[in-house]
Amino acid sequence: MTAFGTLNRKLCVKEAASFLNVSKSWLDKKRISGDGPTYIKAGRRVVYDVGDLESWAARSKRQHTSELT
Repeated sequence: MTAFGTLNRKLCVKEAASFLNVSKSWLDKKRISGDGPTYIKAGRRVVYDVGDLESWAARSKRQHTSELT
């Protein structure tokens, strides 16, 4: 797969949860509350861009537990 294809890869909710190592339920709740990764609504289907998942995870990094989110 080319780098371009990797950057534009889309994952279903189950795949995105696995990618982030979280449960599907947790990801669903984050989508509802609005503080999860950016997603794409394609008709009735929800998909996540791999680049958006990686960016969101990078922004969620913390040095210690007392840091503000």
